[in-house]
Amino acid sequence: MRAALARKGAAETFDELLAADEAWRAATGEVERLRAATKVNSRPSPEERAALAVAKRALRAAEESLEEQATRRDALLAAVPNPPDASVPDGGEDEGSVVRVVGEPPDFDFKPRDHLELGGFDVERGARLSGARFAYRVGPVALLELALYRYALEAVVAEGFVPVLPPVLVREEAMFGTGFLPTEASNLYRVEPDGLYLTGTSEVALAGMHLGEILEEGALPLRYCGYSTCFRREAGAAGRDTRGVFRVHQFDKVEMFVWTTPEESASEHERLLALEERLATGLGLTYRVVNIAAGDLGAPAAKKYDIEAWIPSQQRFREISSCSNTTDYQARRLGTRYRADGELRHPHTLNGTAMTARWLIALLETFQDQDGRVAIPEVLWRFGAPEHVGVAGR
Repeated sequence: MRAALARKGAAETFDELLAADEAWRAATGEVERLRAATKVNSRPSPEERAALAVAKRALRAAEESLEEQATRRDALLAAVPNPPDASVPDGGEDEGSVVRVVGEPPDFDFKPRDHLELGGFDVERGARLSGARFAYRVGPVALLELALYRYALEAVVAEGFVPVLPPVLVREEAMFGTGFLPTEASNLYRVEPDGLYLTGTSEVALAGMHLGEILEEGALPLRYCGYSTCFRREAGAAGRDTRGVFRVHQFDKVEMFVWTTPEESASEHERLLALEERLATGLGLTYRVVNIAAGDLGAPAAKKYDIEAWIPSQQRFREISSCSNTTDYQARRLGTRYRADGELRHPHTLNGTAMTARWLIALLETFQDQDGRVAIPEVLWRFGAPEHVGVAGR
């Protein structure tokens, strides 16, 4: 376990947890000894009463120490991430392994415009209203973005996923249960008067649907797809992607979420990836699949694939989607189990992004012409997308 966690940079935390657990065990033994010393089976003598008073004072101090030790142990346990799968490469950010590249980057005989130059995004008014990293999407571009969500929802629902419009405000136990607390606290928006959090993904609410429940094995897998507005502080992103809407504080997303048995979780992970790739190829995007390195995985994920689309204005691949297998990490923290062969076990959970506005960026920049006119893929027309979008979003 220590070797696996070391690949995520969590070996020291694991060592601290073991030390804290050992201290808690020793404190537990001391409390039990003192409790035994305070039990009297007959009428005590004056000397015994004096010893009993000393033992009771010592017991109160020992119980306080035990409580402190338990709190420290639990805090360290909460900070230990899910160990990475053996198939995950070593390394940190930008050290994932490329699984495959699909398509060829467009070969323009002109300098491609970025999505802001192509139009339909008003970041200046967004910043004036709400601050940096907020934007309006206006006119045909707004219709195009909505069409992308409908396109993704229809494809995912056709594969047996149940559509859900979930709450975007949740209690702390849901954030903790999915692993966004304590490690991602700096990226979360908290509504202080109510003790609620704005979710950065529908994953939190979809996981929370079965918080504390006992499921039946015959009901698995449970497959949901949620559509919601999402909120992230993007702490630590200062100076990164400051132009445009690639990295913003508020965005919409179609998210897939699966509850399944441990035996089927690996195949479900590949199924989620295949669905995301089908959506990308259906739009004609050039992309690559990356097996994310262990040091770049979040706390809940044992394995994660990113889909990175080619962004012409940046001349590089950028992440537009991901899917993760969190094994039983979230189920344990959420207290969710399933009944199989007369026993209660923890299911596995998986999540995958079917659509965000980052797909819109890749789409606009990929299908532009020299005059700044963008031909929208026909597959999106029936969902309300315009056939073309021009410069300034016309």
